Amino acid sequence: MRATYRELAPPPALASHVSCLWTRRPGTDEPQDGHPVLPDGAIDLVWHAGRLVVAGPDTAARHVAADPDAAARCEIAVGVRLRPGAGALVVGERAAELRDRSPGAAEIWGAAGAELEERVSTASAAEERLRVLAAAIGRRAVAVAPPDPAVAGAVAALGRPQATVAGTASALGVGERWLHRRFLDHVGYGPKTLQRILRLQRTLALVSGARAGLASRGDLSRLAFAAGYADQAHLSREVRALAGTTPSALVARWRPVSGPGSPDGPTPVGWATDVDSSVGPGPRGSRASETSKTGGRRSATIPA
Repeated sequence: MRATYRELAPPPALASHVSCLWTRRPGTDEPQDGHPVLPDGAIDLVWHAGRLVVAGPDTAARHVAADPDAAARCEIAVGVRLRPGAGALVVGERAAELRDRSPGAAEIWGAAGAELEERVSTASAAEERLRVLAAAIGRRAVAVAPPDPAVAGAVAALGRPQATVAGTASALGVGERWLHRRFLDHVGYGPKTLQRILRLQRTLALVSGARAGLASRGDLSRLAFAAGYADQAHLSREVRALAGTTPSALVARWRPVSGPGSPDGPTPVGWATDVDSSVGPGPRGSRASETSKTGGRRSATIPA
C-alpha cells in the first residue's frame, strides 16, 4: 500500500485564515531510514493517534524516525493548515512563542482544547474529523481580527523570486524594523527567515513540476536560478541549512507518486514539509508523520 497525502480546499468562510485541510495515510513505501520534515512558515492544527497539537512554524528540518507498523495500523492523520501570518490570530498566541514547538491543544486552550481533542478523536472517520477541526477553527476565526494586511502583503511579496525585504517594506510604506516586529507576532520569525523558507518551498515545487526535465537532469544551476537563488552555491548553502541535506539528495528523494484522492495529478510524498510526527510516528512531540504540506494537489473540498 502506497502512502497517500491529500490537500483539500477549506470552506470559503475560512479561506482568509486557512490555506488547506489535509489527510495523510502511511504506506508500506515509507523510507526505511525515516525522513526530514521541512519548514514552510505555517502553523498547523494536527490530529493523529488520539492527540491534537498546535504545530508551530519551524526554522529548520527535523528528522522523523521510520515507523514500520504505521501502515498496518492505517492511522490516518488529519490537519488544518493556517496561512502564514494568520495562524497566530486563530490560535491566540504570539507566533514567536510557537516557533519550533508543537504544544498540545490543551496546553494552549485549556479545557476547551482537551474537549476538542476528545471530539476529534471520537469522530467516525477522517472526513468527519476534518469537519470537527474546521468548525472549531471557524468559530475562532470569526472571533478574531482579519489578518494584518501589511503582514499578508509582505508574505505574498516575499514568495516571489526577486523580492527583497527592503523593497517589500518600502512598497508597503513601512519600516523594516516595524515589519520585523509584526512578523515575530504574526508569522513567528522575521521576514528574511520566511523569505528563505518560501524560496526552499519554491524549489520543491519546481522539482515536482519539472521532474521529467530540469530537476531529473540534475541541472542545479537552472534550478537555483528559477527558484530565486543567486547561484548554485547559494542554493546548496540554503538547502543544507534548512533541509539538512544537499540539493542532489533533495531532488532524488522528493518522489511524486499518484494516489487515491489525487485525480488531477501526482502528490509528492516521501519527504515531509514542516510536519513533526511524534503525535504518531516520529520526533518533536506533535506533528503527523510524513505529510507534505505544500507539494500536494488540492483534490476536493470539505463542506462547511
